[in-house]
Amino acid sequence: QVQLVESGGGLVQPGGSLRLSCAPSGSILNIYGIGWYRQAPGKERELVAAITRGGWTNYLDSVKGRFTISRENAKNTVYLQMNSLKPEDTAVYYCNFDVDTITSLGNRRIEVWGQGTLVTVSS
Repeated sequence: QVQLVESGGGLVQPGGSLRLSCAPSGSILNIYGIGWYRQAPGKERELVAAITRGGWTNYLDSVKGRFTISRENAKNTVYLQMNSLKPEDTAVYYCNFDVDTITSLGNRRIEVWGQGTLVTVSS
């Protein structure tokens, strides 16, 4: 069973930086794509940044130029470097993996979510 462990959230002042990490465990045969999502109180979950197997990246307009998604291929760990943080970036951040894995029914393509990590941007 594939599981994702997130870390790196916390409280930061406006203009500050944080780096989130998401490390998978379990049997991963192939990764189609990885994304970082966030959900602020009272709002829907939104895609913040994504990276494909081939390294193509995509960002939410409001974070372009401030956030960077990257991947350490050897460990399949993914990072979200967040700079110039703003109060409106406050949310719970989730990583998401779209992967092939081994299940009791054979190889399956699944989506896995991390547990979420809280980022609070406030003075």
